Amino acid sequence: MADKFIVIVGGVISGVGKGIATASIGKILQKFGYIITAVKIDPYINYDAGTLRPTEHGEVWVTYDGGEVDQDLGNYERFLGIHLSRYNNITTGQVYDKIIKNERKGKYLGETVQFIPHVPDEIIDRIKIASKDSDICLIEIGGTVGDYENIPFLFAVKSLEKELSKDNVLYVLVSYMPIPSNIGEMKTKPTQQAIKLLNEHGIFPDIILCRGEKPLDDIRRKKIETYANIASEFVISAPDEEILYAIPLNFEKEQLGNKILSKLKLKKIKSPDFLKWEKLVNYIRKPDFNVNVAMVGKYVNIGEFSLKDSYISVNQSLDHAGAHLHTGIKIDWIEAEDIDNYNNAERILSKYNGIVVPGGFGLKGVNGKINAIRYARENKTPYLGLCYGLQLAIVEYSRNVLGIKDANTTENDPDTKNPVIDIIKAQKKIIAESRYGNTMRLGAYCAILKKNSLIYTYFKDMNRIYNIAGIKNYFSGVSDKEKRIGIINSDENNSLVIERHRHRYEVNPNYIERLSKNNLKITGYHRMLDGTILVEFIELDNHPYFVATQAHPEFESSLENPSPLFYGFVKNMLKKS
Repeated sequence: MADKFIVIVGGVISGVGKGIATASIGKILQKFGYIITAVKIDPYINYDAGTLRPTEHGEVWVTYDGGEVDQDLGNYERFLGIHLSRYNNITTGQVYDKIIKNERKGKYLGETVQFIPHVPDEIIDRIKIASKDSDICLIEIGGTVGDYENIPFLFAVKSLEKELSKDNVLYVLVSYMPIPSNIGEMKTKPTQQAIKLLNEHGIFPDIILCRGEKPLDDIRRKKIETYANIASEFVISAPDEEILYAIPLNFEKEQLGNKILSKLKLKKIKSPDFLKWEKLVNYIRKPDFNVNVAMVGKYVNIGEFSLKDSYISVNQSLDHAGAHLHTGIKIDWIEAEDIDNYNNAERILSKYNGIVVPGGFGLKGVNGKINAIRYARENKTPYLGLCYGLQLAIVEYSRNVLGIKDANTTENDPDTKNPVIDIIKAQKKIIAESRYGNTMRLGAYCAILKKNSLIYTYFKDMNRIYNIAGIKNYFSGVSDKEKRIGIINSDENNSLVIERHRHRYEVNPNYIERLSKNNLKITGYHRMLDGTILVEFIELDNHPYFVATQAHPEFESSLENPSPLFYGFVKNMLKKS
């Protein structure tokens, strides 16, 4: 269990950036030399985020051990450069599921199971498990302090404070400071109400982060100081910032790190060095070069916000690679159905330096995605296919190069005579039993790369090649590590990589030989314990960068350590610009 805990709660409205604030605080403390972990508490009754609609709840983040969790864990990992477990996301559904199962098994020895103490005790137990091997654990509670569903979690963290003493638990309130258009003045009253609601739970904020369109002025700071009864130096201005990774730098201008350490009675282990981080932020803010990316998807017309939230990791991974290459990334979302007719492809796509087809599912827009892939292949435009983007690249190549006109994925045509993409046997049973939650091929898996491939070059350049000892260390503590590693022959020992997955369908092994003989290079694969070969990476010869992966490399990318595939994609776009 961690030695110290920082609880981050929200006031006024949700969606004001608690996740980024949590990640930023963690980054600052990490730079001071502390081992940091973070927990996201979600009050919904869903067991996890796997069955939630991305356009409603945002992207589903996949942990290395196969958890489908809230997208804020992605923010934590991108900022902190660490791997978090499925246990770092706690939901109401998980808590009550465990309590009811324990009761059915007689683990409470016949006692009456009640809200108090059993629910808070289960929450605290989960926090302790998630915080192991860390110095400081950050706990972000979703929603706002006034939400009914947050009462169990606020009670639990207050109980944790009683158990550990106040010196070991610090509370941060992230509150929005609106500026009504008819007044033009920043208002503190909603924040005062949030403080009052928090006080009703016996919790008094140690630090208040004041979110808003503009920086906090002294008048507003003084009002909050008086109402919250805390010194004004602990009322921190947190104005809107276009570049997320600049937020820790902004916080440090108010010496937030030192203030937190003083509250927790900690000393800095080392002097924080943000030089590299600041340089990367500056390259995002003022790049030396610029490229334009076409992101081809469906449902583009439902609104920009929903799409950005659904694919935040892809967008961020492009920024990570761009920062290291001093390149600004401009992303345009292209409605796939606008390219259903291939005659439209040249007009729509010719102005872009690169094309991405991200993960997805379903028949809607599939012809437009296939046409975008064909355009990239035929016109030597850098292409990056992610998960569904690999599957459709196989379909496109099979139809237009191999001449298999009815080639398809059984996801879209269960009766196709040429299922170049098919569901594996184990998944067929799961679907038949309607078990959709946490049943896909999820989390990190080992892949074996061919050393003469372009992909291997980029993984090697980014120091992402493992040997078997490194692979076993990566998966240490994961219960199904043998399945995730698969079978590795001795001559494959030094060409291993790790990427995370979230899918049910695979390249049909029956077509691998035919594809390989016709210049589509299978450059990476996973060998299952039963010997089945699963295609992980493909690329084309005589093309600057036509690369696709069955994985989601965006889940293994951070600002300081970008994904090799995204790095290669941006680097080759620069050559085309």
